[in-house]
Amino acid sequence: MPFIVTIPESERDKLLLEKLREEWPAILMWAIQGCLIWQREGLNAPHIRPRWASCTIAKAGKPAVVRQWLRELPLANKSKAHIRTIMRRLFEYAMFLELLPVQRNPMELVTIQGSTKRQEEPRVLTREQFHKLLEQIDEEPFRTMVLMDMCLGLRCSELLALKWLDFDWENLTVLVQRAIVGGRVDTVKTKYSRTRVPLDPVLAEVLLNWKRRSPFSKAEDWVFASPFQAGEMPYRPWGIQQRRIKPAAQRAGVGDGIGWHTFRHTYRSWLDETGAPLGVQQELMRHASIQTTMNIYGAAMADSKRGANSKVVQMVMGAL
Repeated sequence: MPFIVTIPESERDKLLLEKLREEWPAILMWAIQGCLIWQREGLNAPHIRPRWASCTIAKAGKPAVVRQWLRELPLANKSKAHIRTIMRRLFEYAMFLELLPVQRNPMELVTIQGSTKRQEEPRVLTREQFHKLLEQIDEEPFRTMVLMDMCLGLRCSELLALKWLDFDWENLTVLVQRAIVGGRVDTVKTKYSRTRVPLDPVLAEVLLNWKRRSPFSKAEDWVFASPFQAGEMPYRPWGIQQRRIKPAAQRAGVGDGIGWHTFRHTYRSWLDETGAPLGVQQELMRHASIQTTMNIYGAAMADSKRGANSKVVQMVMGAL
């Protein structure tokens, strides 16, 4: 099916590629599951086909009728939005085949309230919960990975793409300059993401201890190189999350839904708890949307960033 829609520049999500990279394991699993269902049941639109298969294009193209039908479906708003997307593409294809005149897609007039809202708030760990979880991860390098991620709030694709040459031990900083997704190494995509972040002395000592123990400690080596790939590539974040982090969370009684992004959300929450100014928080988080905030607050000073980060590190290391 050809994709003939051009999204206006003002409506494009500049973080889309970055978001997709972080979610690639779930996207891959969704694709595999869909393929298995297709092999088992064939191509079937369980909600669209029963309602619209016998209707004319003219009737199916009435936005008010489609909106009312979607409202009555016993589905989450996000699922309804997916159905609307499928119908929009069907109308695009009908225009491509000249079954309809080229015009505004009628499905663009169908609105679904709340379809873009987050259904659940992201998990944020308390200090006690994090320390309980960490007690359940005693094997290296996984313990150091979790500590470092919680201390810096990195995306897992950035954490596992670090090399020893990225560290400036004298000035206690680390350069975040690449990401690795699905075994493919690339640079981070925004100037806000590519930056040096402060390295607290306590965290630096933890990392140096790991460097002394690691069989892969040369400048060009990955910090978390996988021995299963002879150090040529780092560990994969999805496997660590499934086999290390989630089971540890269960044993610690922290609950479900704990993963890499939990640490990033928690880092952001703990930064706020320290009283760090919003400008400092967004620079440490390296959000691409930082420009709007910086226009108001100005660039955060390095000392302010280092001080705020050190307070979070003290929270992380408090029970060690």
